[in-house]
Amino acid sequence: MGIGHIGHAGRNRRAGRAGQVGRAGYVGYVGRAGHGRSPARAAAVAAVALAVVAGTAVTAGAAGAAGGAPEGEGTTQRPGVGRLEGVWRTDGYGTVAEIRGTTLTTYDVTRAGCTPGWLSGVQVGAPGHGGTVRYGEPGKTYALLSVTPRGRDRAVYKEDGATATKDLTRLPGGLPAQCRQPAPQDPLSVFDRFWATFEENYPFFAAKGIDWHAEGARARAGITPATTADQLEEVFAGLLRPLGDAHVALGRKEADGGYRLALGVLRPGTREYDDREKEQAARAVATQLLAPERTFGRGRLGVGELPGGIGYLRVSAFDGYVEDGPYQDHAAELDRALDLLLAHPERLNGLVIDLRLNGGGSDELGLRIASRLTERPFLAYRKVARNDPADPTRFTAPQPSVVRPAPGTTRFDGPVALLTAGSTISAGETFTQAMAERRPAPVRVGENTQGVFSDIMFKPFSGDFVALLPNEKFLTRDGGTFDGPGIPPDVRTPVFTTEELNRGLDSALTEARRILTARPAGTAGNA
Repeated sequence: MGIGHIGHAGRNRRAGRAGQVGRAGYVGYVGRAGHGRSPARAAAVAAVALAVVAGTAVTAGAAGAAGGAPEGEGTTQRPGVGRLEGVWRTDGYGTVAEIRGTTLTTYDVTRAGCTPGWLSGVQVGAPGHGGTVRYGEPGKTYALLSVTPRGRDRAVYKEDGATATKDLTRLPGGLPAQCRQPAPQDPLSVFDRFWATFEENYPFFAAKGIDWHAEGARARAGITPATTADQLEEVFAGLLRPLGDAHVALGRKEADGGYRLALGVLRPGTREYDDREKEQAARAVATQLLAPERTFGRGRLGVGELPGGIGYLRVSAFDGYVEDGPYQDHAAELDRALDLLLAHPERLNGLVIDLRLNGGGSDELGLRIASRLTERPFLAYRKVARNDPADPTRFTAPQPSVVRPAPGTTRFDGPVALLTAGSTISAGETFTQAMAERRPAPVRVGENTQGVFSDIMFKPFSGDFVALLPNEKFLTRDGGTFDGPGIPPDVRTPVFTTEELNRGLDSALTEARRILTARPAGTAGNA
C-alpha cells in the first residue's frame, strides 16, 4: 500500500522515487529521501517516504552491514530471552522503541501525546556478535537495521546506509502511559500533536525567522470540533509552506492505505525539472562526451569520458540502484560504475562529478565514492540531532564521519570538479560537503545546492496525516552548517536554464572542463 500515486510528487534521501522517502538510511529501502522527481524534494522525499507500507515500514540497512551474513542466519530468537527485550527511548528523535520477542515496534512521543511510529520490523537471523539483533521487513530475507546492547540499560540503533547511530536508553517503567491507549483524533488534539512534532524536533525556526509559537497560536484559535480533515490539511500546509524546506512535507492517508503528498516545497528560487527537461539536459551533456555514457544503477549512474583525459561521473541519486535488496547490493552496483571510471586512474587528468540533478539517498554511498578519491583519511562532517524538546539549542554529541581510502581497489587523488545546482539535494549535498575536506579540494561549479542535509523523520501524528521533517545538522569542521542557503559554488555558472536547454548548451560542464584543463595537477579548489 505504498504511495505509487503520490508518486513522483516527491523527489525522492532520505525522495523522488515513488516508494522511498526518507533519508534516514534505508528504511526498507525507503531510504533517505532521495531522488527527485517532483515539485519539491520534500515532496520527493515525501513521496518516497510515503511510498512505504503504511505503519509497517522498516527502516534501515541490510543484514551483515559490517560484511557477511550474520551467524545463525535463518534462525529466530526465542521470545523473552533477549538482552534487548523491553522499552527504549532514543536520544533525540522523539521515539520510543518496544522490543518484544522477535518484533521491534516504535512510537512517536511529544508533550501532546503518543502515536504509533512509522517503523516496525521483525528479527532476521539469530543474535550476532555482542548480542546484536537485526530487523527487517516482514516477508523479506534480509535485514535493514540492527540494535546492539551496550550493557543492561544502553543500546545502539544503526540503519544500513546511514553514517551515524542513535543511542537508546532503557525505560524501566515500560511503555509510557500515553502510548498504551489510542491517541484522541479530535481536530484540536490532532493539531496539537502536529504542532508539537515540529516544536520539539525541527532545528531551523530561528534561522528561517519563523515564530512557531505565534503562528501556532494563531492557527489553533481557528480549530473547532467541527473542523474537517480538509480544513486541517489547509492549516498544516499554511504553517509549513513558509519554511521553504525541501525536507518538510505533509502526507495524507488515502482509502487504499497509502498516502498522497499534500504538501512539498523547495527553497525559494530553486526549481524541479520535468522529464522533458532532464532529457534535454542529458543531450547537452552528451554533446561534450567522447562516446555515449555507460549507465549503471537502473540509470541513476553514468560513466563517460571528456576530452583531455577527463573522466565523467553522473550521480543522479544515491539510492535506487537495484529494484529490491539490502544496502550491500546498492553499494556493489555503485562499485561497478566506479571500477569502470577508475579502471586506469593514471590516465586521468581530472574528473568531473555531475550532481546537478541529484535528489539524494544514502549518505554512506556518497562516502563510498569519496573513499575512491583519496589517499589519506579526512573528516567528512560531524552530525548532531535535536535532543531536548524544550530547548532548540540542545543537540546530541557530535558523531564524526571519516572518509578513509578504499582498500584493495583503484583510487584517484587528482583534480576533481563538482557540478552542483539547486536540484542537488540531501545526500547530494552531504557528499559535496564531505568532498570539501578532500585534498586537493574539488572546485565546485554551477549554483548553490538546495540546503537540506538532515535525515528525514516520518511522524504519523493522526490516523489521517504523517509529517516529514528534519531534526539534524551536518556540521563543518568549524561547526557551521549550510542548511538553508545550501553550499555555494566556487565558480557560478548557468545550470540547465531554459535558454541553454533549448540551445543544447551546458555552460557548467564547459567551465569545469576548462578549469581542469588549465589547472596543474595537485592544485586545490577554493572550498
